[in-house]
Amino acid sequence: MTARYRPVVLCVLDGWGIAPDGPGNAVARAHTPRLDAIAERYPRAALDASGRAVGLPDGVMGNSEVGHLTMGAGYVQYQELVRINDAIADGSFVKNAAFRRAIDAVRASGTLHLMGLLSTGGVHADLRHLNALSRLAKGERVRHVVHLFLDGRDMPPRSALELLPAVEAPVATIQGRYWAMDRDKRWHRTKRAWDAIVDAKAPPCASAADAVRECYADPKCGDELMEPRLVGKGARVEDGDAVIFFNFRPDRARQLTWAFMQDDFSGFVRERRPKRLTFVTVTDYKVGLPNVLVAFPSQPVIPLASVLADAGLRQFHTAETEKYAHVTYFFNGGREEPFKGEDRVLVPSPRVATYDLQPEMSASGVADAITKAIASKTYDFAIVNYANPDMVGHTGDIAATERAMAATDDAVGRTVDATLDAGGAMNLTADHGNAEEMLFPDGSRNTQHSTNPVPVFFIAADAERYKVRDGGLRDIAPTLLDLLGLPVPERMTGKTLLSKA
Repeated sequence: MTARYRPVVLCVLDGWGIAPDGPGNAVARAHTPRLDAIAERYPRAALDASGRAVGLPDGVMGNSEVGHLTMGAGYVQYQELVRINDAIADGSFVKNAAFRRAIDAVRASGTLHLMGLLSTGGVHADLRHLNALSRLAKGERVRHVVHLFLDGRDMPPRSALELLPAVEAPVATIQGRYWAMDRDKRWHRTKRAWDAIVDAKAPPCASAADAVRECYADPKCGDELMEPRLVGKGARVEDGDAVIFFNFRPDRARQLTWAFMQDDFSGFVRERRPKRLTFVTVTDYKVGLPNVLVAFPSQPVIPLASVLADAGLRQFHTAETEKYAHVTYFFNGGREEPFKGEDRVLVPSPRVATYDLQPEMSASGVADAITKAIASKTYDFAIVNYANPDMVGHTGDIAATERAMAATDDAVGRTVDATLDAGGAMNLTADHGNAEEMLFPDGSRNTQHSTNPVPVFFIAADAERYKVRDGGLRDIAPTLLDLLGLPVPERMTGKTLLSKA
């Protein structure tokens, strides 16, 4: 066990991976004197942050949700993507009680509406799940359609045309995820999605592929931003119909779910709300609605935050809007409410259409929050997330991402200074890669996450006494407990990353 430090800080640079230098590596190209100095002075290693290391299939890129969940849990949990894939493989998928309820609701009359992201990226949804649902509906001889949301963030920006031929369900509407999957209460976006799906109010097109080609004719239009379109006449969601929302990641599926199923919904005016609707979500979106059926309920997690609360320690969690759920809900094992002794500060993200317009985002405000908390000497543990490398990296703008890294560098420097001034220690790491690999081998823009490992640094006044080994994100929680002088629970299969030099 290492010496005990107070506070112990986990600083997460979202989307900060390890890759060779090159024209697409905004991490290496950016002016980051503080991070450069940290790399020269403090012990470091590399952590696996994708595939089986975070409970995903081999070769699948990591993401912020599974990254923070794994860091907080201290062990690898098989994610919903793997659980659903296994259910399809072993045949239990077609026997799922929630799916059967939806099928039975429209067996005599009505339509089953499948709804979700067209993607093979493994972050929010998977095409295999959509096609498995379509085959289930065909086998039961029920009328079904799909309302497709195009990706362009966890997939290449213009990849929809390659995927559309593989879609087995008839397409009723098609639109970019920008509209249907907002998570920041930009309700005007959600309403555009609602109008197309529920009321068939959107420009028509002859086919889904035609709609995508029309979008691509505009150099500024890609999959993510494509405006809602009806395919043919569309297919309104009528009274007595059923909906299966097949996105398995909750955060960007909640707003549309609330619009369908919340009685006192106030996000926008619903001119018509379908009655007697059977609504199924593939996983638990935590929407607090008893009238929503869940096909694959969540598996309980007892996270690091719970261990700290049971030990009577104080903890502080902060991030800006885009990553606030990750340092709270996901890091805490899917729990919305704070644990005893846990304080939180949400720093609003800037209200811009895309973050290349303001690459600095709210990094300075987040740094203000975390340094104030550290200086108060109130807390034993703190977690902070800087969103810039990931959120700006998703725009594909390398120059803007370099500016994002520079802003992050300044914020991290302030956080490190505050930690050392307080006599504390820091693990500086990331949840997944992104900004270090912004070009594909052919030179085209890459807006996706990566499967690259991420750095981990140990920062303390006496850091030279220790060495850091390579590992995975599951090793973060045991390392933090080691630094706090607390025993590691048996359920945490990760091991401390630190040993005496």
